[in-house]
Amino acid sequence: MTLESYNGDVQTVPQSENSPNDTEKERELFVPPLNFAMVDNGIFRSGFPEPVSFSFLQSLRLRSIIYLCPEPYPEVNVEFAKSNGIQVFQFGIERCKEPFVNIPDQVIREALQVLLDTENHPVLIHCKSGKHRTGCLVGCVRKIQRWCLSSIFDEYQRFAASKARISDQRFMELFDISNLRHSPLSFSCSKRC
Repeated sequence: MTLESYNGDVQTVPQSENSPNDTEKERELFVPPLNFAMVDNGIFRSGFPEPVSFSFLQSLRLRSIIYLCPEPYPEVNVEFAKSNGIQVFQFGIERCKEPFVNIPDQVIREALQVLLDTENHPVLIHCKSGKHRTGCLVGCVRKIQRWCLSSIFDEYQRFAASKARISDQRFMELFDISNLRHSPLSFSCSKRC
């Protein structure tokens, strides 16, 4: 297949049609969600997980998902979470492209309480594209971990790319972690890892 004929569909391609020892599971293709990355032990980030990524997510043995969008979680994702024993925590942060509208501080604090509780690990943080809302929450985790601001902004910009927002960076810079100082600087993988 040439690049010009590729239509964007992801398909499982068996390694050998004649291999009697291959099982369907062994031939399955793992596709991570858009903007997927490991944040720390037991903490992952991504854009919105589509059904094609469910096998990949199963391999992470998630306990929790932190969903940062206000829209209801799609039924297919709810069923995936239920069937895999994953608890979904929703913190509805509106998508905003306005330059002077900030991420809501209290909602981020509530999401951090869930995220910093290692009983919820392994956990996946996601919004629609895994850039802004997810980037702000991860940036606040990095402040707790005592990362310097330039490193926090570099990580944010790696995911947001040309869509990076000054308002998000300002939010991370001004986010007060003084009442979160007792939080862990790194996380150990939970028993389910």
